[in-house]
Amino acid sequence: MEVTREEFEDLVAEALDTVPAGLTALMNNVVVLVEDDAPDPGLLGLYEGVPLTERGDTYAGYLPDRITIYRRPLQAISRTRDDLVKEVRTTVVHEIAHHFGIDDERLHELGW
Repeated sequence: MEVTREEFEDLVAEALDTVPAGLTALMNNVVVLVEDDAPDPGLLGLYEGVPLTERGDTYAGYLPDRITIYRRPLQAISRTRDDLVKEVRTTVVHEIAHHFGIDDERLHELGW
């Protein structure tokens, strides 16, 4: 399933809009980006930064955390637009969870 870069960015924005406002209000010093290709095969999204649970009194002067969502890998695993919407949302939520300090094991336990 292929969409234009602009359409994909809209899907990411729509996925972000589905995250409860109470959670997005707690997100701090983080930016969400879209890239066409992942640096590693099979990677759909990537969180880079210092999770909120690991920030202490000395957390200052850091560049924003980065959540990157990879367009082509997500398109490659999606057969329909509905599949793509679901996969984008799942990936966005997954990477936001990492920002909150939730690891992959716990995410899988929660069904993500």
